[in-house]
Amino acid sequence: ITFGWAMPLDRLSVGQLLDCLIVGGGPAGLTAALYLARFGRSCLVVDAGRSRTGWIPVSHNIPVFADGISGTEILERQRAHLARYGGTILPGLVTDLARRPGGLRATLRAEGEPGIRTIEARRVLLATGAEDVEPDLPDLPDAIRRGLVRYCPICDGYEARGKRVAVIGHGDGGLGEAVFVARTYAQDVTLLTLGQDLHLDEAARERARDHGIAVVHAPVIGLDIEHSRITLLRTADGAEHRFEVLYSALGLKLRSDLARALGAEHDGTGALTVDEHNRTSVPGLYAAGGVVRGLDQVVVAMAHGAVAATDIHNRCELPTEEEPDGPLQRR
Repeated sequence: ITFGWAMPLDRLSVGQLLDCLIVGGGPAGLTAALYLARFGRSCLVVDAGRSRTGWIPVSHNIPVFADGISGTEILERQRAHLARYGGTILPGLVTDLARRPGGLRATLRAEGEPGIRTIEARRVLLATGAEDVEPDLPDLPDAIRRGLVRYCPICDGYEARGKRVAVIGHGDGGLGEAVFVARTYAQDVTLLTLGQDLHLDEAARERARDHGIAVVHAPVIGLDIEHSRITLLRTADGAEHRFEVLYSALGLKLRSDLARALGAEHDGTGALTVDEHNRTSVPGLYAAGGVVRGLDQVVVAMAHGAVAATDIHNRCELPTEEEPDGPLQRR
């Protein structure tokens, strides 16, 4: 297995420093790896295979792919592109990060290997993303992963124009997404709370009325699936509801634990706070993509990866602890 400048992975031992370890092989991590490989930097991607991009059936808002492209193909093309420059993706899971003089140390479990190994790097880029909270639908686990419920109206709401749309959610987040869909794409929008109380104040109720959003509070007790699409929902009050598109607005579980354990700044959702170079508040630790606070989009994740990789390249010979304009000195 080779990476960076074609160094065999099994020869990498404690004390040898990578220029960068990238945790996560989605659009952000793979873009960063490509940039670093072309910069001639030694870099390794450790990927647990959990990128949400792989769940996208087809996207029409990725520039230059006017006819659409699936999330799986995006990842496959990125991997193939990286491979041209000797880049390597190691299937595995990073379980811990620790600071060390001159960089960071990662503990990981590589797929198919017994035990654990440690890898040290001058810089680490976290591109670990997030995971959608799955809706509680009867006898239908992993509805989002299976593509039966969509999770991004920014990505594919254009294809839902004029259709009957349901948004699954509760609280301000659920109403906010329903309003976004109603004012942007569709006039027939229903908010499904799955039995949860919205606790809306009068101003929020007025927003729902102004946008013609119907609210169904009753839990879903049954559903029909036809041609890989949920076509009918039965609720506990005896009603039946038909929709053409379902979105979930139940939120995300951000995979920021590694950074937070090091004390990285984050918001109340766990999203990491970064500067204009995608540096976190921990010296030497960068973050990109869905784990970063901001717009959750493939093209944004790629941009994060490009920005971070360029800064990593420019700073590779500089010490992480005493960077004159580093995060600890600026914050």
